Parts: sequence; C-alpha cells; structure tokens
Amino acid sequence: MDPVRNPYAPGAGQRPPELAGRGRELDVFDVVLERIARGRPERSLMLTGLRGVGKTVLLNTLRSQAINHLWGTGKIEARPDQSLRRPVAAALHMAVRELAPRHRAPDRIDAFLGVLKAFAQRAAPAGRGGAAPKLRDRWQPGIDVPASSGRADSGDIEIDLVELLTDAAAVATDVGTGVAIFIDEMQDLGAEDVSALCAACHELSQLGATLIVVGAGLPHLPAVLSAAKSYSERLFRYQRIDRLDRIAADQALCAPAEREEVEYEQKALDLLYEKSGGYPYFVQAYGKATWDHAPRSPVTAADVRVAAPEAEAELAVGFFGSRFERATPAEREYMRAMATLALVDGEEGGRDDMDAAVPTAEIARALGRKPASLSPARDALIKKGLIYSGERGTVAFTVPHFGRYLRTQPA
Repeated sequence: MDPVRNPYAPGAGQRPPELAGRGRELDVFDVVLERIARGRPERSLMLTGLRGVGKTVLLNTLRSQAINHLWGTGKIEARPDQSLRRPVAAALHMAVRELAPRHRAPDRIDAFLGVLKAFAQRAAPAGRGGAAPKLRDRWQPGIDVPASSGRADSGDIEIDLVELLTDAAAVATDVGTGVAIFIDEMQDLGAEDVSALCAACHELSQLGATLIVVGAGLPHLPAVLSAAKSYSERLFRYQRIDRLDRIAADQALCAPAEREEVEYEQKALDLLYEKSGGYPYFVQAYGKATWDHAPRSPVTAADVRVAAPEAEAELAVGFFGSRFERATPAEREYMRAMATLALVDGEEGGRDDMDAAVPTAEIARALGRKPASLSPARDALIKKGLIYSGERGTVAFTVPHFGRYLRTQPA
C-alpha cells in the first residue's frame, strides 16, 4: 500500500488520526468548563498514567476544547531543574492575550499585565554570601507595561501564585469565560512549587474563581500532591488514563484506514492488539509498520507478522533504548532485577508484567544487597522518570513493556 497515505502517527504528543477511547474524558471536561463559567463549584483536573498512554495528546485536546469555549489558555511542561515562576508567567501571558480582544476595559488588562510582570521579575533570594541571583532568575518577560508593586511580588511563591491566579480569574470573569492552565509532566515540579499550586487551587475553589489547572503526570502524581498538601486528595479530580480496550484499539486502527479505503481482517486486528497491548503509542507504531509492509487491502495477520519486527526495532531504539541509555550501570542492574521479579510476579498473579509492582526488599534480596545501599539507584531512577513508587516499599516501571525489553538486553 502507498506509504504516503499511511495515516498512523507514532510520536511524542502527536495526535493520532483517531482519538479513540477518550470520549468520557472529553465529555467530563466539557461539563467542567460549562460549570465553572456559570459560577458552579468544580475541581481542577489531574490526568495520570504510564508513558505511552496518550496523556499529552489528551492534555492538548482538552486545551483545544477550552479554546473552543472561548477560554484563555496556556500550557507548560514542568522540569525538575526549573522554578514554576517563569513558565506560569508565560502561560498566563498567553491566556490573557487570548482574552484581551474581548475585554471592554484595556486598563484592566494592563493592570493585570503589570502584576504578571512583577511576579515574573521577582528574583529568587540571593545565594550564600549575598551572591546575585542566577541569570535565569533575572529573566525579563515580553510585557510592555510597567511592573506593579505590592501584588504577587513578595518572593514567596505560595502567596504570589494565589494573588496572580486570582487576578487572572477576575479578568476572565469580566468576559464571561475562564482561564485554564495545562501542566504536563507535573510530577517533575519541585516540592515548594507543588505546595504553592495546591494552595492556589484551594483558594480559588473557595472563591469560586473561574480558573482551572489541568495537570498530567505519571501514576505517582497523586502521591506527590498529597505529600505537599494533605487536602489535595479532595482538591483535584483524578482521572487514570490507561490502555485502550479492544473496541477502542480496533477503532484507532480501522477508522483512519477506512478513510483511505483499507480494511483489516479480524485475525490481523487480534494480532495487533496482542502485540500492542492496547497502549496508544504502540497501536500507532504497529499500525504504521503494518501499513508500510502490507501489499494490499485487506490487511492480514501475515502482514502483521512480517511488519512486527520493524515496529519492535523502532521501539527498541526510540522508545525503550533512549531511556535505557540514560541509566548508569548501577541503575541498569537495579532495573534488570525489577524486570526479572516483575515477570515472576506477573506470571504467578496472572497479571501483565508491565503492571506488576515489585517490593524493593525483594530487589535487594535478588541483588544480594542491603536495601539502604540501593536507595541512590532507586531515587535516581525515580528522578529520571524511569520507575515510580505507587505504594510504600514498591516500585514499578513508568514505561509499558519496559520489563520485556530489559529481559532481551545482554547483561
């Protein structure tokens, strides 16, 4: 078949041609937007799940929904080495620029931009010995109005963020809509920033402000939020984004193919679901490889078998290999032990190895080490986003099928 017409799109955050299996999440968010715009109480939203399940794609789609509702929006990607102050300022600047053409009082917009500029320019406290703040903390936003004084510029991120978001919500209320801030990789925020964000959302919910935060992160994001503020369990609406069921996976493959007048045999779809496990990224990867190898329609199971090694080779380099290369030898040893134990646990418990959490004590026993001596490797892997701790004393891979990949790698 013509590779130019191949409809599948395996890419980081790249929207697939058919966003299957996410209708419930989209419908829920539509209701949230309408309720907030009408002054009804609603919670901010947190999307959690493994890598490759389409959290970023869904986050971008929810943002498009907010834009269609005439909301002001901004999006950031959290980084462990960056304060929240600069990216939030940029995101709110974008959101208010979307609202400004519909606002009847330009002075109100300028007043908010003055507060925003003051927030953005507020330098971090001087370093040891009175050293000047780092260059990244002296960043200048592209805002033409003068910075205001006495609002969102105290230097305390929790106080400043509450004041800034409250003012942003007031601007949105003036035009009858709201502001939505989208935060990807939210588990990478620093502890101080997470605490400030929770406090701000708490204050906004009490005020009934028309501003919502939509975050996306790995499965341990709820634990990160709970560690910052105990009330975060009640503060956010959590939605677990998981693999596609069989019907949705078939739809993701068949709907774009039908638009190109291509069909699949049932056995081909059976094999594609078995290979992909229903994970959206893998569905796209196997679908793309199968299309390129299939000589004609309908696509057969034999076509899938011929194409599968190419899809697996690409995943091994781009999806798994790039992550494996980031780990040190000690960290790789730790993950290999995890992979072996996850397989045993998965077989005995009748579960898929990608979902099997492994007790850290068993990893230490398998490596013949004391648990405390393995803490540096475990903590580094969590920081790199390769594993997560969903429950105390256990760890699991953030990447589906990663254990299977590790068991094919030479020691």
